[in-house]
This record gives sequence, C-alpha cells and structure tokens, in this order.
Amino acid sequence: MVSKGSVSGQKIEAKRALRIGVIGAGIMGSNHARVLAGLPDVTLVGIVDPLPEHRSRATALAGCRAFASLDELLAEGVDAVTIAAPTHLHHEIALACIARNVHILVEKPIASTVEEGRDIVAAARHAGVTLMVGHVERFNPAVAAIKQAISSEDILSIAITRVGPFPPRMSNVGVVIDLAVHDIDLIRWFTESDIVEVQPQLSSAVAEREDIALLQFRTASGVLAHINTNWLTPFKARNVTVATRGKYVMGDLLTRQVTECFGFKPDGSYSMRHLPVGHDEPLRAELIAFAEAVRSGGVPAVTGDEGVASLEIAIRCLETPARPAAASSARKGPRRVVG
Repeated sequence: MVSKGSVSGQKIEAKRALRIGVIGAGIMGSNHARVLAGLPDVTLVGIVDPLPEHRSRATALAGCRAFASLDELLAEGVDAVTIAAPTHLHHEIALACIARNVHILVEKPIASTVEEGRDIVAAARHAGVTLMVGHVERFNPAVAAIKQAISSEDILSIAITRVGPFPPRMSNVGVVIDLAVHDIDLIRWFTESDIVEVQPQLSSAVAEREDIALLQFRTASGVLAHINTNWLTPFKARNVTVATRGKYVMGDLLTRQVTECFGFKPDGSYSMRHLPVGHDEPLRAELIAFAEAVRSGGVPAVTGDEGVASLEIAIRCLETPARPAAASSARKGPRRVVG
C-alpha cells in the first residue's frame, strides 16, 4: 500500500505567524513567494536566488526581501522553507535546512535520484521536521472532485493525458520527470496502491531527451493505467478518465469540468451529471496545507515517502529498455522548435 510517512515531532505555536522563506526565484519559486505573501498567519521572510535578475523579479512580484545565499535567509530566522531550486540542488539544500531544524516543502521531483530522496526522508524523520513534497496537481479542485467521486468505487482503469508545447526553460530532464511524474503520483493516490508493473514507450522526436512518452502501469490492486504525455502538442491539454464498475468519470484539469456517467442499463442507456468543482488556486491550497502540517506536526498531504515512490516509478520508466530504434535516427535530422 501507499506509505503514509511519519509524523513530525515539532509543532509551532498556533498564535504566532509562521516565518517561511523560499529557495529558488525561478517561475515556480516566484509564485511560491507571491502566494505566501498573501497567506494569513504567515510572514514571508524572503526569497533566495544567486541570479540578480531572478531576485529582482521575485521582489517585484511578492514585495519581499531577496537574498543571494541560503545562509543569509536562515540567519534571518525561519520556521520553514519551500525549495523550488533546480532538482539537482534539492538534496544539498534540503539537508542543510533539516540540519537547522527547518521544516521543508520540496518541489517535485523530491530529488534527482531515489537514493537522494531517501536521504532527505531519513534526515527529516531523524530530525523530527515536517517534509512535504510539492505535487501540486493533487490540490487542483478538479482532481479533488475526481478523487471524491471514485473514493468508494472499484476502480478498473485510469487514463491520463498531459501534453503541450516544448518549454524553453527545460534542459536537463524530459517529459517523464517534468510531466508524467505528476500523473504517476495521481495514479498512486487515486488507487491508494503501489505501481508494480511498468511498460514504457519513449521517443526523442525533436528534443535531446524524451519528448514523447506512452506509459502503461498495473497497480498492486490490479488497476490498469496509462499516461500519454508529450512536448509536441501546440496547446496544453490535461485530461483524466477513470473507469470503475459503477461509474465513468471524466475530468478536464484545465477547465476544471468533471463529468460522471452512472446508472448503466442493459439497453446501453445511462445517466450523466456534472460534479461540483471548487475554485481554489492549487498552489495556494498546497501551501496552506504545508503551513497547517508545520503547525500541527501532523502527516503532510504529500509525504516524503510518497514523493520518493513516484520518483522511483518515473526512473523505472526511463531505465526500462523499450526505446524504438527510430528515436535515435530522429535526432540526426534537422532540429525544429515546437510551440
């Protein structure tokens, strides 16, 4: 079964504002700062980034102080930080913060390797600090509506499409780590079961790393699932369908429309209804959940163990030998830019 992680041993006094910092002032980190600056009972201490232009942008967006180094931020006194630095830096930064008894939210993926992820989990558990992983899609109101709709159902299959144009910011990972890891986490969360079989098909059509991935899975509970993801589609699409013995649920994660088909009859007729979906900003809901976990010392919404498990499946997809021969020849042709 999916691990529920450990409970933090430290609590923050409920009456005072949490002092939270942000590490990494790229697009995601700047958004963390923007949201934290507007949360009640939270004081945004500042944001860290070695690049002056990133610090300037974050300061303008969130109206906060900016620091060039982690030590400068920690010297100001923080209860917690969110880590939105490049993935290869997560391990070093997380361990440094944990050593100072600072609670952490680490953006997905938790680390570059499973071993580094486990190091972070073990260090947080030993120190008794809260560790949460930033799988923000769980906080999408449409995803929450799907989860509620299937909560008491016998799930048979899950299909997820997550496609879009090539992101210029991406250089060191492909679609599996950048996109599919979201949906690997959702499959595990929807089914409350571990993934035990992986059958990937990957191709590098226009990028140096895989930019097309068709991934098939089987969970320990017997659910069949697949993910279709790429950087070749000129527009973004995020769709989830879940088939159960009693329902067929369809969700558009961008428009946040969730539809449920039910009441199937022998003549092929059935009923359909739109489900109520909230309007919360997913990142805001995620950071509120993190702050609540820090205050209570309880189990965070996405544990370190869950983050490591999803990373492990993503890496298995990359390491399983299923690449077609055409992928190598495609890279020899002219490069084109999509999106």
